[in-house]
Amino acid sequence: MFSGIVEETGEIRQVRKKKNLYTITIRGSRVCRGTKVGDSIACDGICLTVTKKKGRHMDFDLMKETLDKTTFRYAKPGRTINLERSLKVSDRIGGHFVTGHIDGTGIFKKRLTIPNYVEWRISVDTHLARYIIPKGSVTIDGVSLTVGEVKKKYFSVYLIPHTLEVTTFGRKSIGEIVNIETDILAKYILWDRHQTRR
Repeated sequence: MFSGIVEETGEIRQVRKKKNLYTITIRGSRVCRGTKVGDSIACDGICLTVTKKKGRHMDFDLMKETLDKTTFRYAKPGRTINLERSLKVSDRIGGHFVTGHIDGTGIFKKRLTIPNYVEWRISVDTHLARYIIPKGSVTIDGVSLTVGEVKKKYFSVYLIPHTLEVTTFGRKSIGEIVNIETDILAKYILWDRHQTRR
């Protein structure tokens, strides 16, 4: 379980591809402290298990489901990603409950910028859009955000300067694909309603 409050950005250093499996090496700093093999790290919002650790380098295995559902199918050395260690029971929840189980991807469609204000517009497929609720929570590439405006073809989120500075968001380009995890509360409430109607 995570909170969507990114601790630092890291870099993909190596990608080793096998059939239905990638093994990636990520270089971090803060998130490596106290981390051991078997621990979970959110990498661009994806919950991954550390399989090997040496200094500031950690290895992770990505299975077919992860490659099918996330942006990691495009993983390549040099890519910068958001990193967060899993929560401790005693931690404050600065964002919202994030599982690290990506529901799908979206596309960064538009950026609106005025002094000290940045709005992103993200498009998602219909099967994800039903879980995007105004003033609800959404996780984009591992960052906990509050949903603003919701339209038929996109939803908006608003970014403070700090978020742009400490995450990969300050370097994103229009058209980039991002990982989306919808609000766990919205997901289960709507799922329950769907099951009740059946």
